[in-house]
Amino acid sequence: MRPRATVVLDGFGVLESLRWHDDALWFCDLAHGTVHRWDTRGEPETVAEVPGRAGGLGWLPDGRMLVVSMDGHCVYRRERDGSLVVHADLKEIAGGPVNDMFVDRRGRAYVGNFGFDYHGFVRRRPNSMLYAPPGPPGTSLACFSPTGELLGLSEPLVFPNGMFLLDDESTLLVAETLAMRLTALPVLPDGRLGPPRPWAPLIPSALWKSLNHPGSLGRITRRVSALLDHRAIAERSASPIAPDGIAPGRDGTAWVANALRGECVRVGPGGTILDRVATSQRTLSCLVAGPDGDTLYAATTPTDDPVEAARLGGSRLEAYVLPSSSRPSSASA
Repeated sequence: MRPRATVVLDGFGVLESLRWHDDALWFCDLAHGTVHRWDTRGEPETVAEVPGRAGGLGWLPDGRMLVVSMDGHCVYRRERDGSLVVHADLKEIAGGPVNDMFVDRRGRAYVGNFGFDYHGFVRRRPNSMLYAPPGPPGTSLACFSPTGELLGLSEPLVFPNGMFLLDDESTLLVAETLAMRLTALPVLPDGRLGPPRPWAPLIPSALWKSLNHPGSLGRITRRVSALLDHRAIAERSASPIAPDGIAPGRDGTAWVANALRGECVRVGPGGTILDRVATSQRTLSCLVAGPDGDTLYAATTPTDDPVEAARLGGSRLEAYVLPSSSRPSSASA
């Protein structure tokens, strides 16, 4: 039996972008465009309302918060008086909604985007049909300086999502959600990103080739995959894993929020699965944090469609206290 997380907060639209900052858990509700702070006791505090749906979160070295506006195609900076000003502009960069963000200790912000209208596509067709050749379009991560100037763009990735720096801070680990893999990009001295390299495939290679095949094999695989997307079936499957949010794990591993089913998975280099923790719903973000640095938090949702999610109000924050063998050496900031 897999260990199971328990629900600690409920009733949100779509919880995303879990962060631990100043002794509290912070997160966005992207369906309602709000940012929240929770000290793990009582009720969470609403810190900001963000035009265009709130996405990724981070902080500058001076403590000011950065927050993505998904539909506004920008990053806002929250000033000390609580006002929001545009910090970085992605209107000429993003091919779809702006997505997750990682801000390093220097205040450089790495920002992803969908690359296309994902929700528009899956409202009309099964997710598996994205893989009919030529497949999902690629898009770049944008790197911005601490003052919001564009430093550079990465090589194209497939739906870049959650990110964090590996231990030596010279490599950015990125979840490519629709490619079902984790990818490592070297961080150059000026903050730009070098060529990507595989870090952990999260789908069997034979299935990946079949899913993308241009002939009858691909058409059959995509149709079967669409049938298997049914929640009752997907919940009983262990593969593939669509990584959404990711967070540091112990000994250079990564915790992965699986957007396909209710679980968080700890993954090692090369794709070795080390731990699984069950959640009640599809999982979009995860983080090991808390007052003692020993709790795996998971943001879960019945649907990632922001319109339907706002109506349902069923997104939850779930938590599981990890055994010492699965905790990172220090809590994520």
